[in-house]
Amino acid sequence: MEADIKKIIAKTFEELAVGLETGSLGAPCIGLMGVGSEHGQAEMIEGAKMAAGRGLQPVFIGGSCEAAAMDEMEQKLNDGEIDGCVAMHYTFPIGVATVGKVVTPATGRILYIATTTGTSATDRVAAMVRNAIYGIISAKACGVENPTVGILNIDGARQVERALRELADKGYKINFTQSKRSDGGVFMRGNDVLNPPCDVLVCDSLTGNVLMKLLSSFNTGGSYEATGFGYGPGMGEGMDKLVLIVSRASGAPVVAGAMEYAAQLVRGDWRKVAKTEFAAANAAGLRDVLVKLAEKAAPTTQEAVAAPPKEIVTAEISGIEITELDDAVAVLWKAGIYAESGMGCTGPIVLVNQKNHEVAAKILTEAEFVSE
Repeated sequence: MEADIKKIIAKTFEELAVGLETGSLGAPCIGLMGVGSEHGQAEMIEGAKMAAGRGLQPVFIGGSCEAAAMDEMEQKLNDGEIDGCVAMHYTFPIGVATVGKVVTPATGRILYIATTTGTSATDRVAAMVRNAIYGIISAKACGVENPTVGILNIDGARQVERALRELADKGYKINFTQSKRSDGGVFMRGNDVLNPPCDVLVCDSLTGNVLMKLLSSFNTGGSYEATGFGYGPGMGEGMDKLVLIVSRASGAPVVAGAMEYAAQLVRGDWRKVAKTEFAAANAAGLRDVLVKLAEKAAPTTQEAVAAPPKEIVTAEISGIEITELDDAVAVLWKAGIYAESGMGCTGPIVLVNQKNHEVAAKILTEAEFVSE
């Protein structure tokens, strides 16, 4: 106990000394694990220096190897010597993934990419549902009061939309955005990534990682990440340490941005925001939604369904996830409606005869292949 008290007193006097010298008294204390960069330790130190002028206290964590630096970082986090840390590597548990933060090229708008590293769930769709919540937490903790949410137009996106709208209908507030493309909708295309109409872009971690690399280094040829705030904090229910990730290719400006991102999260009381958002999502049935998605993803033995007599099909039913397209067609065949799968200009479609359009759409809505 006496040793702990001495440690607290020592830290307090150290903060006072640094604060009086730099004018940053009471500022968040952010660590930087400076080992492992492709650009050398000097680049990381430069990033820490740049961050020092942004209202935080940088703590550089060096060492002879990554393992030693990681141990020191963990110790400082556990002892409360630092409020958060930026690292090039950290082993997050399943359920935790990072929310990146970039400056988009068209207008310089800040975009939170949820997520960019880590695995929030082993099932892709369930992961993206969690990622949406992680992105909302990160944006809110950084001062975005009511962040707009868009879903990247990739496999699983339509199932994610249905799940998120179910949560929204049951009380979890999600501010869905609209694409800037003429047909609108919550699904974000490549144009929307460059000039986003949303604050939070929901995707899987692998896709998010690629987007981060492209948006942070598109002017440098890829070997030096020059813009943005890095791959972000590990978010997840029960995660109580603030660890943000940068790449080994991240240059000093991104390192400084990541430390600034960490300081914003500290000032915004990210733990409180996370607790509030998870409580609201769980109250709206998050766990039930995830269980339903897991059951749907489980392999099943489907009975063979013969196609009804062929008809001319010109009426389109859109909004169907590409991975569910064959199942949707089979459901209609089972109901005695001839249908074919296709790909329209906005994504996968089911084609039926015009006379069957209304009833077919109703069947697919009730079977949860399309949203109401």
